[in-house]
Amino acid sequence: MQARRSAPCTASASLLGDHKDRDYSAKLSRFNAFAEPEIRLLIRNLELKPGMHILDAGCGTGEALSWLSSEVAPSGRVVGIDLAAAHVAAARTHASPTIQVYQADLFDASMEPASFDLVWCVNTINHLAEPVDGVNHLAKLLRRGGRLALGQSSLLPDMYFAWDARLERVTNEAVRSYYRDRYHLEEQDLAPVRAIVGILQRANLRNITARTIVIERLAAMDAATESYLRDAIFRDTWGKHLREYLSDEDYAELSRLCDPQHPQFALRRPDFHFLQSFTLAVAEV
Repeated sequence: MQARRSAPCTASASLLGDHKDRDYSAKLSRFNAFAEPEIRLLIRNLELKPGMHILDAGCGTGEALSWLSSEVAPSGRVVGIDLAAAHVAAARTHASPTIQVYQADLFDASMEPASFDLVWCVNTINHLAEPVDGVNHLAKLLRRGGRLALGQSSLLPDMYFAWDARLERVTNEAVRSYYRDRYHLEEQDLAPVRAIVGILQRANLRNITARTIVIERLAAMDAATESYLRDAIFRDTWGKHLREYLSDEDYAELSRLCDPQHPQFALRRPDFHFLQSFTLAVAEV
């Protein structure tokens, strides 16, 4: 990152209230450990070459930095940026000394235009009030023929309770209601979560492709999957947040399924079957 320091653009204001003091470190780390096999496969399919320069825009806790670096080693360069101070601190613990990690937003003016071969941006662009502006800015950082890879989890509805589609549906509706109320959103404000191909088109990028893979887990599951589902989803995303959005009966049933001490704990059921999609849309400048 070369010295071109100026104030970040105010267009980076987040729909979800993210700011430099926000700390999702535990949840991000759990997701990366859980989804590592599938995300690394998508990275390998990009056919990166040694010597390439890569920016991870919204690097979170930084696990993907080393995955990207391994594809462009030994002469490549990887840079990570994230708005949250806690995420940057965590990313620096994961990054090797050759990987640069900075606290910055996506509109930071300190990066040299046309200096990267790939911008990797996962579960980030949907947080912007104007996602097309974010894509346009990131595209300026790419060399001619460079690629922007936008990753987004859960474009398709996740499946948690294969045996109870109704409870799953009302739980997901309760989550959406909770986030709309918490962040004062309308339904259309959430569109960028699933509109990444259209965002790339509106930014006039070329040769857009998309691939969606399914992350599928069964009982008995590995420790990374159990940690992600139990702590990041069952407890932190659901939990007491959803009490006012569910009937007493549905909340009681959900609570039983989410309680590791209860005999009905979902992750201990022999028929537990979980699906989550992950989509990577790639475009060229």
